[in-house]
Amino acid sequence: MGDFKRIFERNRLWAEKIKEINPEYFSELSKQQTPEFFWIGCSDSRVPANQILDLPPGEVFVHRNIANVVVPSDLNCLSVLQYAVEVLEVKHILVCGHYGCGGVLASIDGEDHGLIDNWLQHIRYVYRLHKDELDAIEDTSARADRLCELNVIEQTRNICNTTIVKNRWKAGKEIAVHGVVYSLKNGILNEMISQKSLTE
Repeated sequence: MGDFKRIFERNRLWAEKIKEINPEYFSELSKQQTPEFFWIGCSDSRVPANQILDLPPGEVFVHRNIANVVVPSDLNCLSVLQYAVEVLEVKHILVCGHYGCGGVLASIDGEDHGLIDNWLQHIRYVYRLHKDELDAIEDTSARADRLCELNVIEQTRNICNTTIVKNRWKAGKEIAVHGVVYSLKNGILNEMISQKSLTE
């Protein structure tokens, strides 16, 4: 229990440091939320959206799940997407995967993982779409990295095909959807795909 109590102490110290730098920080932050970016990323603790983008709280609206999957039947993800697009009117949606993703690795290791295997079926579907390309990659790590990239591309396309984003484009509103992959080894984002309209 002692370790958990330290969380509250760390929180207090963090809040005090912020207020020393800017006494109005929290009062200003609490007044509004107007982010330009909506991040759909992996739940992996090593992939924190605000830190990777070097943006302060209030600048990035975030949804995370195992392996940054976007499923048309996932009402949780779609509800967050709708809020981001229609209420917050974000200008950019980033679907962010990362190399070394445990969900992607688990989807191809042939092991039984229990309940999560149902979720991983979405990634296995991406593998089937690109089976010839992926099977031709002999190195297991390189194959998993390529599947991470292909998964990001597929999930980005899924976002673009939602009624939420398509209706935004039909209404002539500005919004761009980007698929990016983050490297844990060097901290760099690499863009895989980008779409700004229905016709692209």
